[in-house]
Amino acid sequence: MSDVYTESLNRLIEEFSKLPGVGPKTAERLAFHILKAQPAEAMALAEAIRDVKSKIKRCQICCNLSEQDICQICSDPRRDKSVICVVEQPKDVIALEKTGLCKWVYHVLGGHIAPLEGVEADDLTIDRLVDRIRAGGIKEVIMATNPNMAGDGTALYISSLIRNADVKITRLARGLPTGSTLEYVSGKVIEDAILNKQEMA
Repeated sequence: MSDVYTESLNRLIEEFSKLPGVGPKTAERLAFHILKAQPAEAMALAEAIRDVKSKIKRCQICCNLSEQDICQICSDPRRDKSVICVVEQPKDVIALEKTGLCKWVYHVLGGHIAPLEGVEADDLTIDRLVDRIRAGGIKEVIMATNPNMAGDGTALYISSLIRNADVKITRLARGLPTGSTLEYVSGKVIEDAILNKQEMA
């Protein structure tokens, strides 16, 4: 770190530089922005970070992010709880919800199976999903894992576990570009994928 800056400023720059996509110059600009900001503005940011780390947990039903034991989607009586849409990350729920077409509930896996990255099925929330389905009342499971090799492999693995559970298993249509992630796909493409979802063989 620079000997020109104070210890606390160097520390702030160092912490900002740990953020994804933030290089040394950007970290420096962010640190100076905080330094110049009004104390209330800077403390509001600090409090927001603290609240995110202290208040947010996983929904006890779907494993999505929530500040309550049960998330807003799972507790919404207008949702069709007989249809579960399986996604990899909470960001995927946001991408799907932005279309306004989703009336179902979700299950967030927490990632995808990737043995080379050290991620096995047991590291995800697959067991909890299977338990939800076996508890009954589920008519359809929509696989909305990302349209790439890891996402497809994860969807196929889950399908093999629930194939005898008397539920319809569908997959978002292939309007989604292969190799992409839901988070970065346009809303219109996601809408088409939802409206044209297909039953998995």
